[in-house]
Amino acid sequence: MHLRKTRRKTGEWASALVATKKGQKPRVVVLGTGWAACRLLKDLNTDVYDVVCISPRNHMVFTPLLASTCVGTLEFRSVSEPVRSIQPALSRSPDSYYFHAYCTSIDPMNHAVYCEALDDEGVTEGNWKFKVCYDKLVIASGAEPSTFGIKGVNEYATFLREVPHARDIRRRLLLNLMLSDIPGVPIEEKERLLHCVVVGGGPTGVEFSGELSDFIRRDVHEKYSHVKEYVHVTLIEANEILSSFDVRLRQYAVNHLSKSGVKLLRGVVKEVFADRLILNDGSTVPYGVLVWSTGVGPSNFVKKLEFEKSPGGRIGVDEYMRVPQFEDVYAIGDCAGYLKSTGKPILPALAQVAERQGKYLGAALNSLALAGGGRAGAAKTTKLGEPFVYRHLGSMASVGRYKALVDLRENKDAKGLSWAGILSWLVWRSAYLTRVVSWRNRFYVAVNWATTFVFGRDISRF
Repeated sequence: MHLRKTRRKTGEWASALVATKKGQKPRVVVLGTGWAACRLLKDLNTDVYDVVCISPRNHMVFTPLLASTCVGTLEFRSVSEPVRSIQPALSRSPDSYYFHAYCTSIDPMNHAVYCEALDDEGVTEGNWKFKVCYDKLVIASGAEPSTFGIKGVNEYATFLREVPHARDIRRRLLLNLMLSDIPGVPIEEKERLLHCVVVGGGPTGVEFSGELSDFIRRDVHEKYSHVKEYVHVTLIEANEILSSFDVRLRQYAVNHLSKSGVKLLRGVVKEVFADRLILNDGSTVPYGVLVWSTGVGPSNFVKKLEFEKSPGGRIGVDEYMRVPQFEDVYAIGDCAGYLKSTGKPILPALAQVAERQGKYLGAALNSLALAGGGRAGAAKTTKLGEPFVYRHLGSMASVGRYKALVDLRENKDAKGLSWAGILSWLVWRSAYLTRVVSWRNRFYVAVNWATTFVFGRDISRF
């Protein structure tokens, strides 16, 4: 262990994981535990590298199935995978660590990152600041939900990107069902409490709307019969829902969601209040649960970094996922984008993009170490291999009630297979079940699906 403590004049302890020395393995520091980071961690060769993972989240979230946890189709542990299970060296190797912390700044000239530890209240103060030196740094810190500067979104809306978000939605939904059943509650208040509004017609928003409508029709109507006629779902989208899908599939989704009781509303949100939102045409939409799913943008951490940015504000990288102006720094996932000078388009913020980048960089760094370029500053004369190339494998989305969409075209203008219906739903479930990271979670997901099919969803509120 190379953790050193030094006493500051202020009385605080400044801890540091000091630079590696000759005879030690080079150290790869990974910021994040999303799709890109965890695939990289899984593939890194810990025989040639020590690994340090720094993230405020000690697990990976299988985001395609997160919407199912909001209504009890799946349990929360079924969609989360501990990072120490993904990369066992974080638990077993004496010089590899997971730090539950947030990176506050990067010093690329001195090959160091500065961090603050986290507790349940957020970033701690004083004694819990530390420095980690690296040989290779991989920034995979992800992105943040886009609010487009709309007033009230951060204060009153719930995003759907993390397990705590899904838990909050589930608790709010079940609480509102119980509150609306209390004698004396006015009809107008019942309608507001039980109005679930989803903003954003991408795959996450559509899948959540489908899951919610299925939950209402199968479980709420049976177990909350006194208030079932007041429960409604509205999906608000400024343009077309599922815009990256085939036109025929988009129309199928619109028809199916409408038949399932989801009201589709086209508009732009102007302002959000605690119990209602205002659209740009001046109309008011009251709500009891508001889920915001309008895409992602650069995080405040990424914005603060003094790196050259790609169009859109992501960290600028070349074809090898390197940050060109600083040696030994790489960026992958939603926080990274090609520099304009590469002539390549910005890749979409999708799980399959991030995972593919993590796989590519893991293999590249392994080859680099075996070629003698693993040390800080040692990669100048060592080739990284072939540049990263992304080929889209297609898109899938569930729309509820055993129906889904599968679009296997490489892009929205290309020709290819696309279909919808129960067969697509079986393909969707099979594909996601095989993509869940561990056999443990595949078992959990399969059992959860079977239990929900036979007995319905659990409506307990904890």
